Amino acid sequence: MIAPTGNTVESAWKNVCEGRSGVGKITRFDASELVTQIAAEVKGFNPEDYVDKKDVKKMDLFIHYAIAAAEMAVKDAGLEINEGNGDRVGVIVGTGLGGLPTIERYHKVLMERGPGRITPFFIPTPLPTISAFPLRAEAKRGIELSGKVRAPYQLSVNGYRSPIVGNRVFVIGYQ
Repeated sequence: MIAPTGNTVESAWKNVCEGRSGVGKITRFDASELVTQIAAEVKGFNPEDYVDKKDVKKMDLFIHYAIAAAEMAVKDAGLEINEGNGDRVGVIVGTGLGGLPTIERYHKVLMERGPGRITPFFIPTPLPTISAFPLRAEAKRGIELSGKVRAPYQLSVNGYRSPIVGNRVFVIGYQ
């Protein structure tokens, strides 16, 4: 679990039980001219704990969160992925939106330095659907994870779950 209340299940649960909300002053950008200057930001997260240092800049922060949460979930579940079950283990990541820092960064590059300075890798980097693929790639470093990959997204993932549930049923039913 990666959340504003804590970056592990234990720390998040402890903070919630102790009445700590995770909401605080916005620190990731200058919010001084906004009416609302608070948000529930993830704090104290180090992507290098989960992603190779050389790959950190190639991925948006929401992908770092997905990789960390997936690693914790597999460990917490006691799931052992091996040659015998790797083709039956897949990845489903439901997300509402991701990649805004990347879009903002490359917009600035475009405006200040021109289109020739934008990497072709920009296009897939901020897409919400891309979040499942690094999970599969990260897993492949130590195991053969070759099951289905899905990344359904919509503006309110938590409010309208039917596409995500439907994807889960489809994937489980056809494994």
